[in-house]
Amino acid sequence: MLKVICVGAAAALMSASVQADEIATQTSLPTPWAATDGAVIDFTVLRKGKPFGRHVLTFEREAGGALQVTTDVDLQVRIGPITAFKYRLDSVEEWVDGQLVALNGKSNNDGRKGKVLAARDDDNLIVDGSKFEGALPLGTIPSSHWNRLQVYQNQMLSTETGEVLDIEVEIIGDDTVTVGDQQVDATHYRLTSDLTVDLWYDQQSRWVKLAFDVRGQSIEYVLNALY
Repeated sequence: MLKVICVGAAAALMSASVQADEIATQTSLPTPWAATDGAVIDFTVLRKGKPFGRHVLTFEREAGGALQVTTDVDLQVRIGPITAFKYRLDSVEEWVDGQLVALNGKSNNDGRKGKVLAARDDDNLIVDGSKFEGALPLGTIPSSHWNRLQVYQNQMLSTETGEVLDIEVEIIGDDTVTVGDQQVDATHYRLTSDLTVDLWYDQQSRWVKLAFDVRGQSIEYVLNALY
């Protein structure tokens, strides 16, 4: 079970010298966001405070009740007419009864390409990716971040390459996120894997913010409107 650390409570109960893995606590799971047909999660992505792309997820309910989630990420850093950095991610997830049953993703990280195909086979998710091939249990959650239960797992499936990423999560605590002209109450988490990412989910378990540092640069996802 993922070691979930409530930083505020830990500070009250133990000294700062105690390691995080020694103060893990069992936490009840929140109710995940109920994805609605036609919903759109639309982030403007900032680099050092300035826009450099979009991260958009769209949700569609199929006739049989399955949920299709499409992710489109397009980031570019330009210096005059020259593209200094480019990142693209295109993925499609299919969910049935709250479980991921199929995934088709491809990525281009500044020339480094990745792919992943996954499909349900009985009680397993069979993955064919550029960094992992094999079977995973149903209930595995991909790295698309919209499903809040991701931060209560100990692994996630990369939508870029199919890699199985080990994760640890801290619950930083209550916070407020600005969405348009609204102030939204949210819970702040810190997810550590191959990259340390801060995530915020509101009281309806909607993903409302993301931030991380990479190569000395601050990246922030600003949600354009509640969904």
